[in-house]
Amino acid sequence: MNYTFLHPHFFYLLLLLIPMIGWYIWKQKELNASLQISTLKGFSRIKKSKKTYLRHVPFGLRCLTIIFLIIALARPQSTDSHRDVTTEGIDIMVSLDISGSMQAMDFNPNRLEAAKDVATEFIAGRPNDKMGLVVFAAESFTQCPLTIDHAVLTNLIQDVRIGMLQDGTAIGLGLSTAVSRIKESDAKSKVIILLTDGVNNRGEIHPLTAAEIAKSFGVRVYTIGVGSHGTAPYPVNTVFGQQVQDMEVKIDENMLQEIANITGGQYFRATDKDKLRQIYEEIDQMEKTKIEVKEYSKRSEEFLPFAILALAFLLAEVILRNTVLRNLP
Repeated sequence: MNYTFLHPHFFYLLLLLIPMIGWYIWKQKELNASLQISTLKGFSRIKKSKKTYLRHVPFGLRCLTIIFLIIALARPQSTDSHRDVTTEGIDIMVSLDISGSMQAMDFNPNRLEAAKDVATEFIAGRPNDKMGLVVFAAESFTQCPLTIDHAVLTNLIQDVRIGMLQDGTAIGLGLSTAVSRIKESDAKSKVIILLTDGVNNRGEIHPLTAAEIAKSFGVRVYTIGVGSHGTAPYPVNTVFGQQVQDMEVKIDENMLQEIANITGGQYFRATDKDKLRQIYEEIDQMEKTKIEVKEYSKRSEEFLPFAILALAFLLAEVILRNTVLRNLP
């Protein structure tokens, strides 16, 4: 619950207390007459009256009356508000190629690490969506099922490395595994982002068959071909140690385009890390989560207690002046 004031400019009236206090102090000095005497011994046993200590109370009460009256005029209000958030989320599975060719260094530092970094940024930008990760090489498995816990997903992405699976490129398996993980989702939109740098050469399921399965479950697939044109530097182990050699870049773009067409998605080609980041940003714009936020607020007037306190201090001053302090100047 928050407190606000409808007319906060009334607080400027508190500045009137400064001349009032100054006037009162000056007035008290005027009332105290001075007398020169040789000694104070004769006055040492005189006890001050209790009324002497109470003489300043009426002025204090008057100041409190003014303070609380100004607060009441400023119209304090309490606000009780809450929000109802309705989210139509999008479930997204990332199917990531981790075959040996992802070590190519045409991306900085290599294709796999660049893909992991950009995917992590993409996940961080979609806090309201469930997301998951499938990795594939010659075979595939689910690294992380659909989850809203993006911290766990991010950590599992960072754990991905080349060599986790037998080498090869089973694009059909990578896609079908992702479909099996997302097909039962009740989200309004189901999306798979398939990222690979090669040609399908392993696995029992053809990529286009997997695409038809995805289509039957209403899953849209965005395909991304990763790799520069021509050749790319690639680390190779030789008898002289690891050396970098230029290898031909082979990406089955026609098949990736066909997968996207079958499922109503889109094909992209990423030739460097910046281009890959732009592709994810474009997908992010195309797949927007719908969020409805309804705010409710209730205001209550709170000036009455301050007005009552002002009246109580005023009455206390009047009563004190006309009873206990009646005969004081």
